[in-house]
Amino acid sequence: MKLRFRQLQAFHAVVETGTVTGAAQQLGISQPGISNLLSQLEAQSDVPLFERVHGRLVPTPEAGLLFQEVDTVVRGLDQVTQTMLDLQNKKVGQLQVASQHSMSFGFVPKLISRFAGDRPGLNISFQSQYSSKVQEWVVAGLFEIGICELPLLYDNLNTYPLHVETRLAMHEDNPLARHAVLTPALLEDEPFIVMGPDHMTHRRLREAFHNEGIALRTRVHSHLFKNLLSFVKEGMGVSILDRFVLDYDFEGGFVTRPFAPTIMMDMAVITSKARPLSQVGRDFLGLLLEELAPYSAEGYPPLVAD
Repeated sequence: MKLRFRQLQAFHAVVETGTVTGAAQQLGISQPGISNLLSQLEAQSDVPLFERVHGRLVPTPEAGLLFQEVDTVVRGLDQVTQTMLDLQNKKVGQLQVASQHSMSFGFVPKLISRFAGDRPGLNISFQSQYSSKVQEWVVAGLFEIGICELPLLYDNLNTYPLHVETRLAMHEDNPLARHAVLTPALLEDEPFIVMGPDHMTHRRLREAFHNEGIALRTRVHSHLFKNLLSFVKEGMGVSILDRFVLDYDFEGGFVTRPFAPTIMMDMAVITSKARPLSQVGRDFLGLLLEELAPYSAEGYPPLVAD
């Protein structure tokens, strides 16, 4: 016996609505079409499913048992149909983003929240980590989109370069705030709060001071820009920080000034070359690159091809 789903759908609609008319309206087909489907189902199954009582179709006990099984199937297909519509309308899916730390305290969470605002069914996975780990995760397929500091450690990544100018942060009461631009000469005796010695900002800061023949005085080493800013607020010294930490700290207690020579942060948005992005991933990537344009020295971050 080979039952057609349309027959089961018609049977389900008649039991659910109580009338052939209601079933026809629910399924968008004619009343004779509903009656024909019911007749086919009863003929194929050789089971009486309805009795006419005062002009109404009354389900038999056998129909009640069948309805319990058919209800699961019909509602399951309805759910599949709704899921397909949601996918078409980009209301559901999975967003997988990993970021280096400085963007993870404000910029990326706010952007994800905006993106998810009209996507109630969106499942979100977000992690912050060191840049080497972010790259590893994207290559392994654990995350679709990554934001990391350079250099790249893997060849099989699409990259959207992002070069961000840093700023010098100092306590709001620091007398150096009277200067419009800070230089190594002005900062000769000022204690610095810095990233580790291998970090690009620390290396480039040392080079800037070395080129001026001035000793760089370091007082605190830490591993996160957020930590560096906390020490600045405590008056422990000054620090070179990226704008993602500075722009998304709303507690105050510090001021910033340009530093000359300019120290850039070399970063990139990355995706895997080995697997295509989901539609949700493509949409978020477009929004991310658009929002990063004001931070990038090049404007809208370009894709670097092979």
